[in-house]
Amino acid sequence: MGVVILLVMAAGVAAMLSRKLPTAFALVLLAVVIAFVSGAPLTGKESVLDTVLQEGAPALAATMIAILLGSWLGKLLEETGIAGTLVRKIVEFGGDRPVFVALGVLAVSALVGTVTGSAPAAMLAGLIGIPAMIAVGIPKVTAAGTILMGIAVGIPFELPVWQFFSTALELPVDTVRGFMVKLFPFALVAAVAYVLIESRRRGVEHTWSLKSVQDRPTSPSRRKLLGDAPWYALLTPVIPLVLALGFELAIIPSLLAGVLYALVTTTRPRDMNRRLLRTLYGGFEVAAPPITLFVAIGILLAAVKLPGAVDALEPLVKAVSPQNAVLFVLVFTLLVPLCLYRGPLNVFGLGAGIAGVLIATGIYPAVAVLGMATSYNQVFGVADPTSTQTVWSAQYAGVSPQQVMVRTLPYVWAVALGGLCVTAATYL
Repeated sequence: MGVVILLVMAAGVAAMLSRKLPTAFALVLLAVVIAFVSGAPLTGKESVLDTVLQEGAPALAATMIAILLGSWLGKLLEETGIAGTLVRKIVEFGGDRPVFVALGVLAVSALVGTVTGSAPAAMLAGLIGIPAMIAVGIPKVTAAGTILMGIAVGIPFELPVWQFFSTALELPVDTVRGFMVKLFPFALVAAVAYVLIESRRRGVEHTWSLKSVQDRPTSPSRRKLLGDAPWYALLTPVIPLVLALGFELAIIPSLLAGVLYALVTTTRPRDMNRRLLRTLYGGFEVAAPPITLFVAIGILLAAVKLPGAVDALEPLVKAVSPQNAVLFVLVFTLLVPLCLYRGPLNVFGLGAGIAGVLIATGIYPAVAVLGMATSYNQVFGVADPTSTQTVWSAQYAGVSPQQVMVRTLPYVWAVALGGLCVTAATYL
């Protein structure tokens, strides 16, 4: 039975890799098949319809709300000019010094990455940041990678990500926050090293191939219309972080506080209602794809936690899972590439199901699975050529996602190694 379930999972990975099915659809189909194979009845207790589909679909509801609020805040950063102002100020401060400009854009990308992830974060920092870096001589691949490495610095403090791991792995938010704080220095050091090493190794390239700027003729007029955001509004990205990390406020209220702060500091009272609704609806559009994916992940988690699936998979997974701390680090570091191309260790795909299996079967404590999953997420968020932020950043800079993957992978692989070492030393 366990072998059959593993074969079904392999078929699901093949369907996602070959793009025969969208990831969310493949995960739902995979969950239903796993439930039937593990002997679950159609209805009733521990069933396909009532447990897997009915209870699984809203299982990550808190994460979905956090994603929506983060997307809403991201739209406010865009519409109010906060993100653009941050990037412009950094570029002006850096002048014609390529490394300083790149480090400044990296810092802004990290700030934006704490608010929202994926393509919206890349766009907020990259629309101005990528052309500015290329203009002062940063190579195109390095410019795209700088945006992505910056976002990766912000990922450990991205509140919706905290909520996702807390709900999916059934861990307190405090536990998730504690490990993310430990993971942050690795992401920061790797990102700064990427900028310093790649910009110096590749040298200065004064290539004015800024097709992406020409594609946005409305940007100058929009800047004139909005002007720079007030200096105190530029604190918006850190407001939710300070509340959640410093004051340990719950995630959803922290994000709502960020939304209100952005609105009050940039918008006249008579315009608040319209801006609130307009950006909220825009946030729904941005949040729709990840919310759909989280519905599917919740369904898959419900399926792999069924008693029949746990009993069938436990002996097989236990036989191949290293228990020694050194072997744990070595094996899972070597398996890092399996989180790329929507592979089986991608936590926003089948990797969530594998994490659920590891916890449900008791092979590793949930906190150890948290360390492994978050370490892999640092790699996926930067180097996966199929992730939306990587595709957007690469195409906007005029290079291929594969070029960005090759250049950034060694750095984020090192981040994953650091996270796995901390996991093994702390939790195994």
